[in-house]
Amino acid sequence: MKRLFALSLGVLFLTSCNSDPKGYTLSGTITGESENGTQIFLKTTDSINQLVDIDTTTVENGLFSFSGDQAGPKMHYIFVDKVRGNVPVIVENATIEIEFQKDSIGFAKVKGTEQNDLFMDFLTESRKLSDRARTMQNDMRTAAQQRDTATVAALREEFIEFQEDAKNFNIDFAKNNPNAFVSVLVVANFLATKALPVEEISELYDGLSPDMKATEPGKKIGEQLENLKSTEIGAVAPDFSAPTPTGDVLALNDVTSKAKLTLVDFWAAWCRPCRAENPNIVSVYKKYHEKGFDVLGVSLDNKAEHWTNAIESDGLEWNHISNLQRFQDPIARLYNINAIPAAFLLDENGVIVARDLRGPALEQKVAEILGKS
Repeated sequence: MKRLFALSLGVLFLTSCNSDPKGYTLSGTITGESENGTQIFLKTTDSINQLVDIDTTTVENGLFSFSGDQAGPKMHYIFVDKVRGNVPVIVENATIEIEFQKDSIGFAKVKGTEQNDLFMDFLTESRKLSDRARTMQNDMRTAAQQRDTATVAALREEFIEFQEDAKNFNIDFAKNNPNAFVSVLVVANFLATKALPVEEISELYDGLSPDMKATEPGKKIGEQLENLKSTEIGAVAPDFSAPTPTGDVLALNDVTSKAKLTLVDFWAAWCRPCRAENPNIVSVYKKYHEKGFDVLGVSLDNKAEHWTNAIESDGLEWNHISNLQRFQDPIARLYNINAIPAAFLLDENGVIVARDLRGPALEQKVAEILGKS
């Protein structure tokens, strides 16, 4: 359930309540004991969803403020020095008011724009769901400690129903608020977590207003949905090319044209599940390479030495390429990769015949296809 609420908050393009704003002002009030000079940090996320500093100010008599210009609204986060948690706020060129207690920063009130009002409404209901989940998990833990198997079983059934309720809340919010940026985040989260079938996600996306589809994450969803169609089983895999460890450029077609069956394997040196799966791929490669099986490794590393060291350490004897851009890699975006390991099995015509086969399932499928060729 945690993933349902772990929204990736990205670049926005929203309508401000001001008719002709010239910049933004964030006016903050902290109640409770807060010493003058306490540092307040304004941060946002970059293209790979890592926090970056935007501005710093200090508290004076319980008040603080930030000002600047935001070309297109974007989600930011306010941190207080030596205080756990943060305040998410949609920064756009308008006047925004923020109020919170130092000891309960997670319950901050943000107002000043329609989008922040909608965001607060969404967070209020999400917190109720989170509290409900936490209570069930605590009850389940207690029942397990007491070896009360009947209660544990009943709570598991109840938790399954709760998950459905939480999913429906997100669906209903997106449907009922087509002009809310939060709705864009909900659709993006469903797409990232694969919590709904692609057809249902497409319907939710189609229901968003044109303004929301024009936001940066809205445009990204549209792009991802189009890419999903081109990487479904039965589709011809989109071609691509990228540098090899030696600096040459290698294309997918260069590999598939010489093989009866090709595994396009998205992995990285830093990905433990990928490294754990590598011995299995090595085994299948050695057993079936002479029969027409090949592998093309697409690394989502960002450091060449880590990439090449992992290739050597794991004994990966097949072709490798990488743009060293992690999940911003254009190939990863083309194939809608937001988690690894991920893999596509292509036949001799470049048609995708299977996806994400791991362990014994990979060898079983390879043996099945090559046995018919």
